[in-house]
Amino acid sequence: MNSVSLSRIDLNLLALFEVVFDESHVGRAAERLNLTSSAVSHGLGRLRRLLNDPLFLKTPRGVVPTARALELAAPIADVLARARSVIATAEPFDPARSTRRFTIGAPDGASAVFLPPLLGALQRMAPGIDISIRQLLPVPAEMSPEQAWRNAFAELDARDMDIAVIPTDRAPARFHARHLYEEDFVVAMRAGHPFARNPSLKQYCALQHLVVSFTGDRLGFVDEALARQGFARRIALTVPNFMFALAVIAGTDLISALPRRFVAMHAARFGIVAVDPPLPLTRFRLTAVAPKVAMMDAGLAWLFDLLHGVELVPPPARRRGTQGKRRS
Repeated sequence: MNSVSLSRIDLNLLALFEVVFDESHVGRAAERLNLTSSAVSHGLGRLRRLLNDPLFLKTPRGVVPTARALELAAPIADVLARARSVIATAEPFDPARSTRRFTIGAPDGASAVFLPPLLGALQRMAPGIDISIRQLLPVPAEMSPEQAWRNAFAELDARDMDIAVIPTDRAPARFHARHLYEEDFVVAMRAGHPFARNPSLKQYCALQHLVVSFTGDRLGFVDEALARQGFARRIALTVPNFMFALAVIAGTDLISALPRRFVAMHAARFGIVAVDPPLPLTRFRLTAVAPKVAMMDAGLAWLFDLLHGVELVPPPARRRGTQGKRRS
């Protein structure tokens, strides 16, 4: 679209399109916009001429979008969201009065840890702010943290999300990064599972295991640690997320290596218990990341600081088996 035609566009016409698309009815759209039905119809006429398409077709129950309108719905929503964000950031940010929406991306095992205390803090300090959680997945088979989470960095650059919380100590120089918490793994199982009484390496390898794998790949860092000691295990089931893992092991004899702090926060409701693994497993840091240029937005900077400062549920102390010591 050239600059001449762009200068003729009334942004209100795009807002009108959005409401008519949502309501599928000119009269209801007019009520939402506090306009008359004739004013909405007139605006639709201008938009039809501008976009060279009928956009909405009349039916006995209202209107239905044309194929062209269906194609335009997402781009128009994006244009309006960005325009609203620009206007919101132009005003002094007051968290107590703000009605902004922020998007935070994270693996589900991390969002399940920081989200409950973050929502509690927002309810007290900024009850009008809304949050969208975007699940982030690492690039399969990438060993370098920066490469494994390169899609997250790209989404931050594209402003598809505001903050990413990812397990890495390194981020490209164009990003602002702050450490949130450290995480390691425990072996989780249903209450009463015999492994809790005898958490030996031999018994660990003899049991059937559940692995959380976004792609369905069954081998991971635990299997690499076992292989270094000459052991292997049976992966009886893979599931795509950590909450699903808790639900499954609660009703089976499967055991699973899960993040310690995640288990501490959510295991009780599923009747899950946990012990330390019988071999050394990896530790990692969860880091909040946002583009440095985006941190010039006072609202985003405030949320970033709030996320860094929320009080997380502390991980439980390391638990030894009844035999008295861990075996590795």
